[in-house]
Amino acid sequence: MRPTSLLSRRTFLAGSAAAPFALSAAKKKPPVGIELYSVRDQLKQDLFGTVKAVAKMGYEGVEFYSPYFDWTPAYAKDVRKLLDDLNIKCYSTHNSSKSLDPENIAKAAELNNIIGSKFIIVASAGKVEGLDGWKKVAEKLNNGAHKLKASKLRTGYHNHASEFKPIDGTMPLEVLAKNTEKSVALQFDIGTAVEMKIDCVGWINKNPGRIASIHCKDYSPAAGRGYRVLFGEGAAPWKEIFAAAEKVGGLEYYLIEQEGSDYPPFETAEKCLAAFRKLHA
Repeated sequence: MRPTSLLSRRTFLAGSAAAPFALSAAKKKPPVGIELYSVRDQLKQDLFGTVKAVAKMGYEGVEFYSPYFDWTPAYAKDVRKLLDDLNIKCYSTHNSSKSLDPENIAKAAELNNIIGSKFIIVASAGKVEGLDGWKKVAEKLNNGAHKLKASKLRTGYHNHASEFKPIDGTMPLEVLAKNTEKSVALQFDIGTAVEMKIDCVGWINKNPGRIASIHCKDYSPAAGRGYRVLFGEGAAPWKEIFAAAEKVGGLEYYLIEQEGSDYPPFETAEKCLAAFRKLHA
């Protein structure tokens, strides 16, 4: 064998041995999108312009919320073309529980498939009476999950503060986690958990593989601040949350959400994305 051939072979073997480590180091980070409720007034006035604006900021995807359900399939196709042209994704949609009703679920599936969404997330269960009522919510989520399989869609539930308020010693969110199938995602809203003094990392660890997405919303207990603080300026332990979500939770994507701040909505969205990138570096 000629020296040059030997050198090439040694170089190849060395490179092959290092490849697994290089691939591990180059593992792609979960994408970050924005829950469009953060810019709701702008979205209502100009949906296409608003989506273009957040894409220009660097958001990799979006989550539409309940008004999308009134779209026609033709309009949904126009939205999908916009997303494709901007090279961003719709990761999921927020829905009332009515989207899983027998008379509505086919429409929800059609619209979500058109825009490329993978999750139909229930963001409001409406009025629920007692723990038995929450078991019925879980049953509805399970039924929805079964019906959506044919459309290659998943469902899930997005918590608010109320799901952390115990009823007879048990949190409603615990009832949902215990009584829903593993395919039902538990979309974790961090800000509300922090407000309710929940151990965010502990909750993720208790529900491995269930935390497909996280709403990156912060919260400060300081008087007059609450949810108005920007991402990273509140009390949430973000680095620990990121680590648990990605190692244990089965995290697929993050979503920035802001209910309001001291800045205009677009500036708020831009500042939050910059802070996320810095903390998640």
